[in-house]
Amino acid sequence: MSEITTQLDDSGAVDPNLPPDPSRRLWVTTACAVGGVAGVATAVPFVSSFAPSAKAQAAGAPVEADISSLAPGQMMTVEWRGKPVWILHRTEQQIKDLPGLDAKLADPESDRPGYTPEFAKNEYRSRRPEIFVCVGICTHLGCSPTPEFTPAAGLPGDWKGGFLCPCHGSTFDLAGRVFSNKPAPDNLEVPPYVFSDDGMHVTIGVEDDKKA
Repeated sequence: MSEITTQLDDSGAVDPNLPPDPSRRLWVTTACAVGGVAGVATAVPFVSSFAPSAKAQAAGAPVEADISSLAPGQMMTVEWRGKPVWILHRTEQQIKDLPGLDAKLADPESDRPGYTPEFAKNEYRSRRPEIFVCVGICTHLGCSPTPEFTPAAGLPGDWKGGFLCPCHGSTFDLAGRVFSNKPAPDNLEVPPYVFSDDGMHVTIGVEDDKKA
């Protein structure tokens, strides 16, 4: 059995030389989702949210999220260490679209240090292609981007879905990778996390490099 280590400090997460922890800032998220056939989109609420106790937050305790009812195209938010963490169930089409965006991204392979753990240094930035987990805080000045899963005003005509930071216009794809020539210097942070053996739960705040 692989050993799971609870991460209660910031070692191995984000480079301590990076800008101050943006979790002190107010974060607000809105819900969007992709659904239907032939590109028809429907906006739906987040499936659920989880708010750990104040004591757990203060301790930086791991947070477990039930993703058993998270359908393709839906996203939920949990709070970990005072930060919003997004869990997105990507559709097959969203997964297929990711490689085609590489030429438009500032760091498509997540080579820049500090925001991408080793297990997420792949095309999907995740342990499983269909489930994407990231901290919903822009790497520019700590604002919280808005999920934009369908084309919208101010976005490119060929927009495949992603996240828009309304404060300064940074855009990220559905793997949290920042587009080129934007204010945000880095991709969205992928926190340490693992899946339960049955794949129905995600625990954020623990590491197990041997577990897929």
